[in-house]
Amino acid sequence: MIVVGILLIVLALLGTPLFVVIAATALIGFYRAGIDLAAVPIEFYRLAEMPVLLAIPLFTFAGYLLSETGAPSRLVRVTHALLGWMHGGLAIVALLVCALFTAFTGASGVTIVAMGALLYPALKQAGYRDKFSLGLVTTSGSLGLLFAPSLPLILYGVIVAQLGIGRVVTVDDLFLAGLLPGLLMIVLLSGYSMWQSRGAPLHAFSRTEALAALREVAWELPLPFVVLGGIYGGYFAISEAAAITVIYVLVVEVLILREVRFRALPRIMRESMVLVGGILVILGVSLASTNYLIDAEVPAHLFAAVSAHITNKVTFLLLLNVFLLVLGTMLDIFSALVIMVPLLLPLALGYGIDPLHLGIIFLANMQIGYFTPPVGMNLFIASYRFKKPIIELYRATLPFFAILLIAVLIITYWPALSLTLPGR
Repeated sequence: MIVVGILLIVLALLGTPLFVVIAATALIGFYRAGIDLAAVPIEFYRLAEMPVLLAIPLFTFAGYLLSETGAPSRLVRVTHALLGWMHGGLAIVALLVCALFTAFTGASGVTIVAMGALLYPALKQAGYRDKFSLGLVTTSGSLGLLFAPSLPLILYGVIVAQLGIGRVVTVDDLFLAGLLPGLLMIVLLSGYSMWQSRGAPLHAFSRTEALAALREVAWELPLPFVVLGGIYGGYFAISEAAAITVIYVLVVEVLILREVRFRALPRIMRESMVLVGGILVILGVSLASTNYLIDAEVPAHLFAAVSAHITNKVTFLLLLNVFLLVLGTMLDIFSALVIMVPLLLPLALGYGIDPLHLGIIFLANMQIGYFTPPVGMNLFIASYRFKKPIIELYRATLPFFAILLIAVLIITYWPALSLTLPGR
């Protein structure tokens, strides 16, 4: 079995698709344990029975559709018109817009590519230093993963529900749990932005410009309020909210504003479903692999080994943060969720950590991992997008990294921040 494990690791390093390696692990494990290999396809069937699963392809398609329109530029204009009069106003605009865009698309790299062309030149033109502007846009690309309807939040809820251990975690609870931690990150970065821009010229508030910008964004502005208000108000479920989002975006962008042509819809749908298909395949085979690990009592053995050396919950949480930061630089967030959550959840439960709190800690760390040197994915995306040396990106993002690291520590050691709104 050791030889097989080494072979699978080598295959992964050589670029073999992740789902193939995970599926091979599950199949070999079940075969050696004498368990029917039908256990693997059964996991896909279990996934198909989950109503919340419908939300993933629907929200993904809506996010891709919005990225093809002029909605991002309209959003920048309205927030600039409303906040441009204050110190750091445009920087706060960048933070809010990127967080909202990432929440709907679920992909931070897409945010840097789509929003960078608007925000980076605008920040420089407004008098912000190049280093600060570069760091802000690169960092903002990963904000929003803690806000509804973030796909990683939904995926974490699906995984925990499938595992069926610990306290029940619903996607609605996760949406509420991520709200205050996400706002904490934005508030801390906004404060730093205001301090950095204290010498920059201000733009006088213009009622005419504000009204014109609001009229321009009148169709897109109600979307987050309708969707999130409906979910939190109990008017419709997550899957229903996703369907309403798609219908609304289709009607507005295709029929009313006509910024997306009918013939472009198959391409957008295909591109978005390629991402969804990859997530679902990895999720299915990972859950099968997880079942084998549970049958083999791997989580129990892992907890025994860890608890023998770490008896303090505080120390465990600190090491968990370090581990997740490193993990975030090496794996995309979807792969990290389906691979590591089944192993980490039993460990966390053993130390008395609420599964809801664990999910927010996990995503907050992965959010920073996207731009953690030396190999954070967003660093390379920003380097390519803005044609800047990677070393320059390292230097530009370090202050933002430090601030968000403080935010992660607050989120980690102040559970009430995540658990108060869901009423845990």
